[in-house]
Amino acid sequence: MHMVAKLHYESDLSQVDIARKLGMSTATVSRLLSKARASGIIRIEVINLTSPEDMSTDLIKRLGIKTAAVVETPPANILGSLAVPLATILQQANLGAGSVLGIGWGRAIREVTQAGLPRIPGIITVALNGGMQQAAPHFQINEFVRQAAEHMEGKPYFLHAPYISSPELREAFLTDSSVQDIISLWDRMDVAIVGVGLTHAPKPSELSTATLDEQALKQAAGDVLRHYVTETGEALHWEGEERMLAASPEQLRRTPLTIGVAATPEKAAGIIGAIRSGMINALVTDVNTAQAILDRLTTE
Repeated sequence: MHMVAKLHYESDLSQVDIARKLGMSTATVSRLLSKARASGIIRIEVINLTSPEDMSTDLIKRLGIKTAAVVETPPANILGSLAVPLATILQQANLGAGSVLGIGWGRAIREVTQAGLPRIPGIITVALNGGMQQAAPHFQINEFVRQAAEHMEGKPYFLHAPYISSPELREAFLTDSSVQDIISLWDRMDVAIVGVGLTHAPKPSELSTATLDEQALKQAAGDVLRHYVTETGEALHWEGEERMLAASPEQLRRTPLTIGVAATPEKAAGIIGAIRSGMINALVTDVNTAQAILDRLTTE
């Protein structure tokens, strides 16, 4: 029991690594750690990070990302409060006329674009995916692109095509010159801002009636532009993905700075997975979500 505790808390080994090292099951390791805590061999003191800046530093170190910004959770409009730190990151990214900023969809992206992005005259703002026949405001990606260009004094590039369609219709859109212009911009983005979606996987009680796609996504922790990932960063492919008109995971990984904007503790696993997949390398969030992420990393 003492050896297991030392390896976990002093050598910082995961339960899986300890089990492999000592030739026992992870269940046994977990049981021994629980027993050690109950017997008083281990005393865990929870220390709250003193500031959002400390949390940002910890996220950068623990997740290996380029930058992070954590804001205090306000009583209202949490998502809108992310606009200021996002603006700071964009101002520090050495963007100028001709730089390309990709914009995804989602509630957080809607709020930060409405709140206003920094003035960078001549910047190009471009939609990262097609539209959806939905009235919900967080799906209106071309409006986000327009607002961003207006605030930044840039030039908007809209994508007038559905984000998912039949294979034949998708191929037809890909031959359109305006769509080709958009896709070419995805290949030379300097920065992208994207949301992180909650998983749409079925509940265990629903698996018997779930479609094959829904069953395939039962391990999903979240998604970026409907590219689903597990918490470990593994890609989960589904049939509809081949019919999507959206920037690919590879294009997001090649972008020098891809900023995930999200402020919901329930998205912690999805945020971790998106970062580990390489689709996100920077993060703007609030203290509650940051703490949820750090808690999950601590228990691994």
